[in-house]
Amino acid sequence: MTQKRSLAKRTWRFIWRTTLCLFLTSLAYIIICRWVMPPITITQLSDSFSHGLQRDYISWNQLPYNIKLAAIASEDQTFPDHGGFDWDAIERSMKPRKKGKKTKIPLGGGASTITQQTAKNVFLWQAGGFTRYIRKVPELYFTKMIEWIWGKKRILEVYLNVIEMGPGVFGVEAAARKYFGKPAAKLSRAEAAMIIASLPNPKKFLPKPMSRRVAWRYPQILKQMQNIEDDEDLQQLLKSK
Repeated sequence: MTQKRSLAKRTWRFIWRTTLCLFLTSLAYIIICRWVMPPITITQLSDSFSHGLQRDYISWNQLPYNIKLAAIASEDQTFPDHGGFDWDAIERSMKPRKKGKKTKIPLGGGASTITQQTAKNVFLWQAGGFTRYIRKVPELYFTKMIEWIWGKKRILEVYLNVIEMGPGVFGVEAAARKYFGKPAAKLSRAEAAMIIASLPNPKKFLPKPMSRRVAWRYPQILKQMQNIEDDEDLQQLLKSK
């Protein structure tokens, strides 16, 4: 009996120490990334073996207004207001699909905010099937932590620098130079929308040569950009220095 108690005590001590170590390490990295761009992400590392790695991190002030607006219009229109999660979108995504309506999006999918996508791309891994549910627990943690420590401006800045925008292409600066032969600062409104339109599957949906999906989607993004542009909270975020 004493041996069992001793083993349980050692096991609990090991779990507690490991958890504390992981928490402190992750917290330190989150704080560092508040000012320093992630040196590498799991997605960038895995893609580099098959597609190479094209990226060029740029600062908030170098990111064009149009690309910031396009990302929010397409990916997360409640971004300036939520605390990391869009609970209304999550609730809608959990409702059963209508009969006869085909979709590849699982229940609970398609409701990720920009904050969640940033947490996933910076700290975690891309996942499919059952592993996507394993990832949800640390995703919840990192999502709330970067909301508290980074704030909206930094989250959007990192998102637009680390998100995959083509095979081996990460961030809007690399995407702008690859697809349009210019720096991101010189992207037109339509070009910004084309780049953002590739995000659901950037290895398949390309701005150039333009895939059918991008051709269909980017005019919708342009319309949404116009619809939300006058929002006061959005303008306060986008025009901050």
